[in-house]
Amino acid sequence: MPALNQITYIGHATTLIELDGLRILTDPLLRERAFHLHRRSLPVNASRYQDIDAILISHLHLDHCDIPSLRMLGREIHLIVPSGAADLFRKRGFTNITEMHVGETVKFGELMIEATYAEHQSFFPPFGPSTESIGFLIKGSHNIYFPGDSDIFPGMTELANNLDVALLPVWGWGPNLGPGHMNPERAAHALTLLRPRFAIPIHWGTFYPRGLGWFRRQTLSEPPQLFYHYASVLVPEIDIQILQPGSVFIFPVRKLEADHISNRKQSPSP
Repeated sequence: MPALNQITYIGHATTLIELDGLRILTDPLLRERAFHLHRRSLPVNASRYQDIDAILISHLHLDHCDIPSLRMLGREIHLIVPSGAADLFRKRGFTNITEMHVGETVKFGELMIEATYAEHQSFFPPFGPSTESIGFLIKGSHNIYFPGDSDIFPGMTELANNLDVALLPVWGWGPNLGPGHMNPERAAHALTLLRPRFAIPIHWGTFYPRGLGWFRRQTLSEPPQLFYHYASVLVPEIDIQILQPGSVFIFPVRKLEADHISNRKQSPSP
């Protein structure tokens, strides 16, 4: 039986995309504690993100480029990273690295992966390097957009061709957002440019500095609900799927696929 096409929200900007027989992780942050951040959501069983075919790294900020999390997945794993970042990973023992500029496309199994522009600064502390930030457009039997961290930019309209799912960041890890991020309202406005069939809010409800949950508890659960509210007003035709960390979105079977399955069931056995 063929594997399901589905997306699991691991937490923060980490998603597991299972598409056309491949398993891809985005910006893995898999630890319970990372520098000053603590996981506030329930942990996701590590068995869920084993046997990964590739990892997409959108930029080099520590909550998106966590070297200890990458080492948990093995130094031979295939990393797809922004141009200029390969040396950083090689120096830390990783051996299978593909760099991408904005606009470049690589074939990966049955998928085409395109690096897209992101409105965000990228720097690996404390001494660099600096690289461009990128998002990713994953094209296969379904088309998925993962922007990493980004604010709205006009070129989002160019990504709107037959887009099935947009994984949109709606917050961050602190009480405030710096430049190059979307809040729930701006993420909803991004949908007016992207026009996906489904939208899944990410980058919320997972990691926070110790103590934040005591005096800003609303930041743990409010952003996706606000995103849903704004999106329902601006683009009511788009299906918003709010996933708790560990939850799964399964792509619905399209009509052509359903007809094919139905015909196979009705065909007499030889």
